Amino acid sequence: MRRHPLLWKLALLQVCFCLLLTWLIWTWGLSVERRTYFLDQADRLYLARYAQQAEQAWRSGGAAGAQAFRQHLAKAEDTWVALVGPRLESLGTSPLSAEEASHLTFMRKLDWPMSKRLQDELPYVSIEFPDHPEDGRLVIQLPERLLPTGLTPWTHVVTHGVAPALLALLLGLLLYRHLVVPLNRLRDRADALRADDLDSPGLPLLERRDELGELAQAFEHMAGRLRRSLEQQRLLLRTLSHELRTPLARLRIAHDSGLPPEQLHERLGREVTDMQRLLEDTLDLAWMDTEHPQLPTAPVLVLSVWEALCEDSCFESGWERTRLPCSLGTECRVQAHLDSLAQALENLLRNAIRHSPPQGRVSLDGWREGEHWHLRLRDEGPGVAHGDLERIFEPYQRLPGSGAGFGLGLAIARRAIELQGGRLWASNAHPGLCLHLVLPAAEECLES
Repeated sequence: MRRHPLLWKLALLQVCFCLLLTWLIWTWGLSVERRTYFLDQADRLYLARYAQQAEQAWRSGGAAGAQAFRQHLAKAEDTWVALVGPRLESLGTSPLSAEEASHLTFMRKLDWPMSKRLQDELPYVSIEFPDHPEDGRLVIQLPERLLPTGLTPWTHVVTHGVAPALLALLLGLLLYRHLVVPLNRLRDRADALRADDLDSPGLPLLERRDELGELAQAFEHMAGRLRRSLEQQRLLLRTLSHELRTPLARLRIAHDSGLPPEQLHERLGREVTDMQRLLEDTLDLAWMDTEHPQLPTAPVLVLSVWEALCEDSCFESGWERTRLPCSLGTECRVQAHLDSLAQALENLLRNAIRHSPPQGRVSLDGWREGEHWHLRLRDEGPGVAHGDLERIFEPYQRLPGSGAGFGLGLAIARRAIELQGGRLWASNAHPGLCLHLVLPAAEECLES
């Protein structure tokens, strides 16, 4: 089942956006509203000082002092002022009228919201005496200049329009950076591939662990395959043009040399055979590299394949059978494609025989490694330099002193082994060269 990390990323981003938008509207908007309807701290302290002065005037001058302070403050602030006791009675020399007493019904404290009442009447603020609040309070109709502005239409526009729009713009920028920018890079990569620009830098999206990262990996894999296919085509054309030119020249020389018919026929047959083998090996390698065929596998007894190959090799090379020992028993069964495995082992065996000294030996042994069989083919030749152990598996690579051949045998063998889920590499044995094959054990062996 495929996971969808990009879906969860986008879902998480949307959830965070919704939560942030909710906080913006309800928390920040409410804070703005409170700041627009509530008195500033400086105004609260300003009015609280009036209450302190009123308490001092009442204590020092009694009712007359309270009355004088009331008249002075009312004139200074151009508003209605009263000093009242615990039962809302006047602390001044004159009692409150019925209309003035009605103002005490809707009194507000300093930390309450302030807004005009019906009929555009300013609010009445009740401020307790700071030292002895149980003795009385100052009641003042809030001066016009201290009235908060309230939540204006422009404030609504900012808190409920501009701010959410900016937040949505931020979300859009995040989505653009997370989705559109990578898609643009993928589009540029696709345009580069369409223009046969296969050597452009790799995509920076390969490190992502989501669908876009997988798409970028698919692009790079496709670009890699196209690059390898193009290189193989160029190498194929270059090698064929070089390798075929020599036997064709020899054919022309043999044709014009006036050789006896028997020698001419033998020469022509040998050159045609070499060209046919070159073409067949090249086509086999190109087919395996470009098609990556899924070869059907079955349990294969390695010992029986080795015996058949040894019989043919001894007939071709004149070797004695005792020079090709094998220590594998009937328990060594691998899950492989019989023909491809036989072709790979045949190429390895021929290469080992070609580089073996007179009276040399080529041995095959192996051991079990978990769910695989590790086979080792060893000769007694000179081996190869350590830096060339990997190079010998490259197509058309012929090391100095390697003798005849086109440099395709080991390359074909590695491709054939890899197509069956195995591995092939080389190491020096001092003396000689060891070729290591790791192939899956037969399924029937795993069950047992």
